[in-house]
Amino acid sequence: MRCVTLRVVVSLCAFILGVAFLACWPGHAALTQQTSTHTQSQQSERSSSTNTAHGFDVSSMDRSVGACQDFNHFANGGWMANNPIPPAYSRWGRFELLAERNNEVLHQILEKLVKQKNLKKGTNEQKIADYYASCMDESGIEREGINPLRPEFERINQIHDTQSLESEVARLHSNRIPALFGFGAGQDFKNSTQVIAQAGQGGLGLPDRDYYTKPDERFKKTREEYERHVARMFELAGDAHDHAQAEAETVMRIETKLAEASMTREQLRDPAANYHKMTVAQLSEMMPHFNWSHYMTDMGLNGVNDLNVAHPEFLKAVDKLLTSVPLDDIKTYMRWHLINSAAATLSSTFVQEDFNFGGHFLNGTQEILPRWKRCVASTDRALGEALGALYVKKTFSPQARQRAQQMVMNLVSALREDLSSLDWMSQQTRQRAIAKLDAFIRKIGYPDHWRDYEALRVERGAYYNNLVLARSFDVKRNLTKIGKPVDRTEWGMTPPTVNAYYNPTINEIVFPAGILQPPFFDPQADDAINYGGIGAVIGHEMTHGFDDQGAQFDADGNLQNWWTQDDYKKFRERTDCVVKQFDDYEVEPGLHQIGKRVVGESVADLGGLTIAYRALQKALQSKPRKTIDGFTPEQRFFLGYAQIWAQNIRPEAARQRVQTDPHPLGRFRVNGPLSNMPQFAQAFGCNIGDPMVRPPERRCQIW
Repeated sequence: MRCVTLRVVVSLCAFILGVAFLACWPGHAALTQQTSTHTQSQQSERSSSTNTAHGFDVSSMDRSVGACQDFNHFANGGWMANNPIPPAYSRWGRFELLAERNNEVLHQILEKLVKQKNLKKGTNEQKIADYYASCMDESGIEREGINPLRPEFERINQIHDTQSLESEVARLHSNRIPALFGFGAGQDFKNSTQVIAQAGQGGLGLPDRDYYTKPDERFKKTREEYERHVARMFELAGDAHDHAQAEAETVMRIETKLAEASMTREQLRDPAANYHKMTVAQLSEMMPHFNWSHYMTDMGLNGVNDLNVAHPEFLKAVDKLLTSVPLDDIKTYMRWHLINSAAATLSSTFVQEDFNFGGHFLNGTQEILPRWKRCVASTDRALGEALGALYVKKTFSPQARQRAQQMVMNLVSALREDLSSLDWMSQQTRQRAIAKLDAFIRKIGYPDHWRDYEALRVERGAYYNNLVLARSFDVKRNLTKIGKPVDRTEWGMTPPTVNAYYNPTINEIVFPAGILQPPFFDPQADDAINYGGIGAVIGHEMTHGFDDQGAQFDADGNLQNWWTQDDYKKFRERTDCVVKQFDDYEVEPGLHQIGKRVVGESVADLGGLTIAYRALQKALQSKPRKTIDGFTPEQRFFLGYAQIWAQNIRPEAARQRVQTDPHPLGRFRVNGPLSNMPQFAQAFGCNIGDPMVRPPERRCQIW
């Protein structure tokens, strides 16, 4: 499923693999799944001189609710009441507001470039301008209708045997269109210096395997609506009504078979369960009805001898499907994924139907984003570092970068002190943990070396053609890494992105310039607010290195157990506490957060806050303590943290996120970790028995 929002968190699927998977094994542990932007008249989040000076918004609070009862509502209730979700969004919060401001900067850059005459051909500026202009050419896109896909339809129609099927699968994969399985390049989990080929599960149109397999009424309703949506798309492509209905049933049958063979999201969290290195010959023996040598040749890969078969049982199911499902049905399935991947680039009837299902039905969004916002997002995805370089010049000064680097150093120092004093960790594990921390690669703001787009050709022609060229450029760039050393300078997010991530296979923490902006980070703001905002974000990504996934990778990024057996048992007991805590959070009657699904992000939230609080205390030692607007530095720290998670979300979107997102909903990201922290209880005078204070026997503590 494509997202209709403007920023999508880069996952292992998009960055390392190049071909979209249904879900992926460990990649970037990002701060949040996605953010979106929307321009409308809102109350300013810095509406007074006090707010401008101190970085938190007193008017956003709701003091009718006690801090010890529901801190999220105490800190954000006023904001939530005054900031309803705009029609074009499924959720609305501080992330979206910041992304909105960043997006307007990108919009101004692009509009200025488009109007410039005689941009030198082959320059990044020419490519950015022409890509954006082709996306904005609504009249040209309307005239084309379905025509851009006709050559692709003809290729699919020409499939007549297994060999021609393999070639078409390779072609679709080369254009980053999911078909049957996922394939791409990634680091070798057991030899993190090298890039190898990887193959695994994929090929679904719904957000998750459970949408196909669970008998619950809401999943059944979604399957029915999805089938109707697929049929409507086939009709828009020119098929008769009855034939389109039959085609949709075919697609659902095939995708259900793939879903039944797919691993759950909880299983995907186990790195060891997603690593099975074998030779191409062994994979071919395991899949006798798919010629991997032929596929590799068509993908432009010669001399590849081994790869990580992440999900062997899934690929066995694909092999079985190739002999049990008629070839014409597989062609129908491939035709659907071509349409689905291209829908946003086609005429308005396709765009609207794509939104009706993905945006409205699945997420509750009331209207589609304006075209310029969709085109800014598409340009960012296609030429993100070229556009990002221009964004950085306008928004992120060297001084701001230096201040952010200093904060990262302070947080690293705080975590080192914490690791040195943990009473449950042995000296042997402690030394290895500190060594891993000291080995963190720290990336702040933007890459030191920008990506080279020389091989990408872009012209002011059909938008679909430019999109395909950009996708194939990314896939080829990804695949050419196979067999080569890992480039540890590479970034997995574009500079304007309002997000951050930790990557265990590189052991890096990454903070794009897009999030190093108010209200997360303000060089002029009070320390307490900055440490509660960006400090907690930095701590979050750092402690991902020691969450349930990150803890399994060593300082060099290799999948290797560096814990003593007793220490790892203690660690898992402590993370199990977090699992149980979040299992108890009810999203709506009968629907709870899934603790095992959100444990990594929740452990990182708790660890990040703990470390950021420690760093703040060190910063306060050399400065006068101030009470501002009636709040102490410690109280402002927790308010600063809570207010970055201010959020309203539609019920449909909340349900989908519970099913697919490893991050808890915003209100639980506030109340969950804070209720475990004695520092919070002390700051606001909370007592055992208050809802915001977990009793000692149930309190989760890791760092």
